[in-house]
Amino acid sequence: MKASYKKYTLDFKVPSGTSRGVMTQKETWYIILEDKDAIGIGECGILRGLSVDDRPDYEQQLAWTCNNIHLGKNVLLSELKEFPSIQFGVEQAFLSLQSKNPFELFPSDFTKRESPIPINGLIWMGDTEYMLQQLEQKLRDGFGCIKMKIGAIDFEQEISILKSIRDNFSPDDIELRVDANGAFAVDEAMSKLNRLSAFKIHSIEQPIKAGQWEAMAELCKKTPLPIALDEELIGVFDVTEKEKLLQTIQPQYIILKPSLVGGINGCKQWIALAEKQRIGWWITSALESNIGLNAIAQFTYALDTKMPQGLGTGSLFTNNIESPLEVSEGKLFYRQSKVWDMDLIQKICT
Repeated sequence: MKASYKKYTLDFKVPSGTSRGVMTQKETWYIILEDKDAIGIGECGILRGLSVDDRPDYEQQLAWTCNNIHLGKNVLLSELKEFPSIQFGVEQAFLSLQSKNPFELFPSDFTKRESPIPINGLIWMGDTEYMLQQLEQKLRDGFGCIKMKIGAIDFEQEISILKSIRDNFSPDDIELRVDANGAFAVDEAMSKLNRLSAFKIHSIEQPIKAGQWEAMAELCKKTPLPIALDEELIGVFDVTEKEKLLQTIQPQYIILKPSLVGGINGCKQWIALAEKQRIGWWITSALESNIGLNAIAQFTYALDTKMPQGLGTGSLFTNNIESPLEVSEGKLFYRQSKVWDMDLIQKICT
């Protein structure tokens, strides 16, 4: 078996803002496996500034992985514990190599019968006018669940946007989620949660910065609306530590991004621990190209969850790889009539 890796830079159609800053490009890497006439491809979707494996030796670790591909998937995954995005790329590449169709990793009604996955529509941070424009477009596109990034502009402006949504749409019409990306100060978080709760919010992601377990536990205990942990899960590798985190904080939900929490195996471990403690969960992509998004979507469908997932990021880039993935009426479909851009994939792989 031969293994190689390639870098690819995704360009955003529109600069996309979070409380951590504005993104215009997103770096990603592919692992390519070749064995006789078979080929497998997996995406290592690192997020600079957020991923725990955003380290100077990242590319060196990719080279080590490819040079030691003979060790096999299980040994590699064990050795790559501190590089969750590479773990996910390795998992994908081996699944791809072993599949009849290198892009059908989890055959199901999603891939064979176009059975869709409900997803949320994502509204990025910006000025009030821009955020309202996004909202109007998402509603025209048929989304019944909207996720709004908050924490970068004036809080009163964000409250105003949420009020305008609720003045026109009831919770039965539109499910609202908000994502603070850790933007709230601990001493102001509860008052902001109380303000937000007036708008019947489904949940808020990561209201305060990760690593403040006692403060987050207090918020989760007293919160007037459900709290979902996101960044809090990043860099927690040991199963005992994962269980301790959930037992200590006792969140209402956790959000799983395979590229950030150790891929498929990492997600399964978190899910088992969460369900044991009756904690809800959903899956979200982390700005991967359609290679990684395809794997996440197929894996998510196999989990048989009915909650809207965070898988609508494929249309954000000007140079994404064309694929059968299509968003329509607030759902993600795998269209039989659409095909992968094999010319671009071949270019990436050579």
